[in-house]
Amino acid sequence: MLRGFPVDRYSVTEAAIGYLGLGSYCGAFRPSNAKGHLLGHVKDIGLDIKQPTTRYYQTNRGLEFHTDSVDIVGLLCLKTAKSGGASRIVSSVTLHDVMYEKRPDLWRALFNAYPTDRRGEIPPGMKPWFDVPVFNWYEGKLTTIYVGQYIRSAQELFPEARRLTDVEVEAMEYLDTLCNDPEYYLSMDFLPGDIQLLHNHQILHSRTDYEDWPDVEERRHLLRLWLAPESGRPLPPVFEPRYGKLTPGNRGGIFTESTKLTFSVSPV
Repeated sequence: MLRGFPVDRYSVTEAAIGYLGLGSYCGAFRPSNAKGHLLGHVKDIGLDIKQPTTRYYQTNRGLEFHTDSVDIVGLLCLKTAKSGGASRIVSSVTLHDVMYEKRPDLWRALFNAYPTDRRGEIPPGMKPWFDVPVFNWYEGKLTTIYVGQYIRSAQELFPEARRLTDVEVEAMEYLDTLCNDPEYYLSMDFLPGDIQLLHNHQILHSRTDYEDWPDVEERRHLLRLWLAPESGRPLPPVFEPRYGKLTPGNRGGIFTESTKLTFSVSPV
């Protein structure tokens, strides 16, 4: 967490330019949605989460602990909510170790490939879901990829996706329980000007529900970057259907046939 970026002195465009400059030192920009937004916006834009193409960051709903599909995710806070919206982070390495010690049967199940919903953002030639294990040992490193909300929606939306076993469902439930245990997670409230940078392969993050301000101009608004550093760790081949290429500095992000890379100061 970096604190004190003077967003109150700048317009959204000016703050975005400074933030992009900082982000460029961390890695190459990758699109965080099918529209090709290299500068993302985490803001409630009034979409219905029940729609299969709506992603949770576009609503005021809480986000379960998850990883994003890129090496590093960055958030810059421009405006805070009236209440709620706390950020929580937890070490996926710790979760792995605790599960191995306490429930090795469930730990083992998380090395199976779980079908995960793409939320309608489908690369050419791919299925509307991808299959990937939660825990992945590769070249001596433990890499975690997990979005429980979208694993469950894949079970609901795609009958042709592999059905999870009772043990796999229990393993997810136990992982979620550990994530939400205050013994393991760190909670932080964003202030305007805070910048959070997270390594997705080792950290899961979440957000609590929030209540926003009536005034549209005052509503919670974070700028998001998905970044791919050239120094990124090796990733296993099973990541390729989600990450596209596996080359450090040129991997991750969301690409469809209609994706056009752009930097937008609008959340829609």
